[in-house]
Amino acid sequence: MSARLTVSPNALGAAIVCAARVLALLGKALDREEFATFAVSGGSTPGPMFDTLATRLPWDRVHLFWVDERAVAPTAEASNYKLAYDHLIAPAGIPERNVHRIHGELEPREAARLYTAEIRRYFELGSTELPRFDVVHRGIGPDGHTASLFPGSDLLDNHDDIAAPVFAPQFNQWRVTLLPGVLKAARNTVVLAAGADKAEAVRAVFQDGYDPKKWPSQIARDQAHWFLDRAAAAKLL
Repeated sequence: MSARLTVSPNALGAAIVCAARVLALLGKALDREEFATFAVSGGSTPGPMFDTLATRLPWDRVHLFWVDERAVAPTAEASNYKLAYDHLIAPAGIPERNVHRIHGELEPREAARLYTAEIRRYFELGSTELPRFDVVHRGIGPDGHTASLFPGSDLLDNHDDIAAPVFAPQFNQWRVTLLPGVLKAARNTVVLAAGADKAEAVRAVFQDGYDPKKWPSQIARDQAHWFLDRAAAAKLL
């Protein structure tokens, strides 16, 4: 089991402790460089983490990216951008120039192409280089997915590209996601997970053999710091 595993009594506690870790990591990045980069995820868990982060950093020096996004408008309730906007971007007053969202309202292939181009421009990458985000925040689904990389997906074999469209049949929904090579290249990764429905996937990620095609959340498992509530960690305890 990873030594970097923090279990809190409840989801709010896990989110607050995870936020403290993100603040420390971004603070260290800002000590080294003029700007820091932070890639965030959506779902039901990170809202309180974003709330905690909003007032604690010079956010005009942090550039915000997304790990994945649903093919919806930025004003839709399902939008990962909207979650971050409501709980972090607006409260923190993050400048628009620092916000590099995935355009979920566009055709997914075009959205992935534009997002890849945006990342290449920001990081000044060559044609075969991958970005190294200072901090990547991820979650885990009950099926073990992370980002929008689902069990059995061919995208799990793609370690060369930055982002791609993906259709999630279980949700009948198109999405755009960062790819495994980018997740592995991150300087720091935090994984925030809460709820009993995550417990079996969490157990498998840590205790089953390494097989990210079956359990995508195993990507960068040992280099991540995991923040769980007691329910999500139940089968580890």
